[in-house]
Amino acid sequence: MNYKTQPYPVEDTASIIENLKKLANDTQRKHLNHFFKLDVKRFDRFSIDLAPIFFDYSKQRIDQNILQNLVRWAYAQDLKPWINQLFSEEKINYTEQRAAKHWALRLPKNDAKHPETAQLVNEQLGRMSVLVEKIHKGQYRGVTGEVIQDVINIGVGGSDLGPLMVSHALSDFKKATEKPLNIHFVSTIDGSQLSEILHKLRPETTLFIISSKSFGTIDTLSNAQTARLWLEKGLNLDAQILKHHFIGVSTKPDKMSEWGIAAENQFLLWDWVGGRYSLWSCIGLPIALTIGMDGFKQLLAGAHQVDEHFQTAPFQENIPVLMGLLSAWNNNFLNIQTHAVLPYDGRLKYFAPYLQQLEMESNGKSIQRNGEKVDWKTCPIIWGEVGPNAQHAFYQLLHQGTQAVSSDFIAPIHRYNSNQFTYADSAEALIEQHHLSLSNCLAQSRLLAFGNQALDQKEISELPKYKQYEGNQPSTTILLQELNPYSLGMLIALYEHKVFVQSVLWNINPFDQWGVEKGKEIANHLLPILNQTQTDISELDASTQGLLKILLGKLDG
Repeated sequence: MNYKTQPYPVEDTASIIENLKKLANDTQRKHLNHFFKLDVKRFDRFSIDLAPIFFDYSKQRIDQNILQNLVRWAYAQDLKPWINQLFSEEKINYTEQRAAKHWALRLPKNDAKHPETAQLVNEQLGRMSVLVEKIHKGQYRGVTGEVIQDVINIGVGGSDLGPLMVSHALSDFKKATEKPLNIHFVSTIDGSQLSEILHKLRPETTLFIISSKSFGTIDTLSNAQTARLWLEKGLNLDAQILKHHFIGVSTKPDKMSEWGIAAENQFLLWDWVGGRYSLWSCIGLPIALTIGMDGFKQLLAGAHQVDEHFQTAPFQENIPVLMGLLSAWNNNFLNIQTHAVLPYDGRLKYFAPYLQQLEMESNGKSIQRNGEKVDWKTCPIIWGEVGPNAQHAFYQLLHQGTQAVSSDFIAPIHRYNSNQFTYADSAEALIEQHHLSLSNCLAQSRLLAFGNQALDQKEISELPKYKQYEGNQPSTTILLQELNPYSLGMLIALYEHKVFVQSVLWNINPFDQWGVEKGKEIANHLLPILNQTQTDISELDASTQGLLKILLGKLDG
């Protein structure tokens, strides 16, 4: 499709890039203190309120001129038409000939723009709702007639990270059930997680969810087979177990049936849902089991609000667009190659690992859509940790190291209320702790940005250099009114669309992952050697040959 015919302002990309390079060169000589000194209304100009989320990017190393040029770059790269194409039926994932319609998973039931897709999605959500209610009411029973009390989600990548992250983050909203219900997550291929969990559970009251888009991922199927053997041994039964103790979520109903999962326990995905974008689908069954279907629908609704915002807000007021532009500005023009995600809420413990997959698997690419190598660096290294823990781990590097690092600080405004506690003094103490966390969040971003200027100016002249701070490390602060299903849905969707904006700027496909696929393929070639059903290793490199010999106990001498 030739997007140059679309009625949007189009400029020569090369001239915009050259202008941004000049602005970056000038910016390298300026400190964030300079930007704030020049503009007393800087916070108002560089922040956006998208209730219940507030987005402050005033501590980024930009001014109005830089922002205007970044927006020009987005238009020159045809971002608006690309957004329109994303929210369509077109096969935007061109290497796999698939659409990328994860946004469709959160469409309202009676959506007028995409009625057929909305009906398809909500049909599966309706089936999931029936199952969730049945389990919560204690009406879903195992083969011996006992009520299910433990659910183990077996998946890897997006089938694990998304549900795990959200379920943990929304632990305060756990749904009351007829009997205690515990949700567990298993992803490691070596079986260590599964082994540790199974030792504590009873087969009679355990249900497994096998989540695999292809239903061919060796990691997942290996753990699933171990689970099946555990059930068979513990219950002294065979095929009948599968009907009562296994749920499947996949695009492949034939493979689920072949494995032994009953048709009524199969939930469907579609090819147009990427694994790392799939938590909004029935892959999110563990989330729904944790917070209930009403909570799950709130999660979807929050994400849908951001979908609408992304499609309609002007770029200068569009949070995902700004997130993508700021990331590219830091990465490509200020040479900041690493980005830290720092939530000041222990419930967001798994948010940084979740974003690692979302961003680095999506945009860790070096080939453009035209088949040529990219001209510059694409995705920065994403890492992070819950803020209070990180302060005692790697903040030393952020404050006084030699690496330039950009950061996202994330925190809820409200955390505790007296209704959550039997004793009012408990609530008061925990609220004070939350204020302590917030004060640390603000203090750390302030010191990172302003360095010595954040200190008592009377003391600076007497401080040795090892107690001084350069600052000028850019950061964004994202505040949530509270961390709940709706606001978390918004937060995740903001990052999803940020990834897409970056991919358009870099002209890459964010929806495939061929590097991941090839690694799994090579592993499948090596497995027969380790299982000793194949012996010829002559075609392998010397290092792999040597390691295989050690693993097989065949090293000479």
